[in-house]
Amino acid sequence: MSESASEHDRAREQELVAERAELLPEEETAGGSADPEAQAAEILADSERRTLDPEGTQQESVQSPDTNG
Repeated sequence: MSESASEHDRAREQELVAERAELLPEEETAGGSADPEAQAAEILADSERRTLDPEGTQQESVQSPDTNG
């Protein structure tokens, strides 16, 4: 029996969180994180929000491109 799409999505999301939770060298020298898994989940959620709604999130993120000019 194969896993459903939502189970597959959850498994993939967990993989992405685990990958992102591994500290990059510059993050490690900056002191790391008390909860790297939670931090990774929040980073990925924020990224997805900006991807799905770039215009709606442009004012709240310095990483969103300026589409006004």
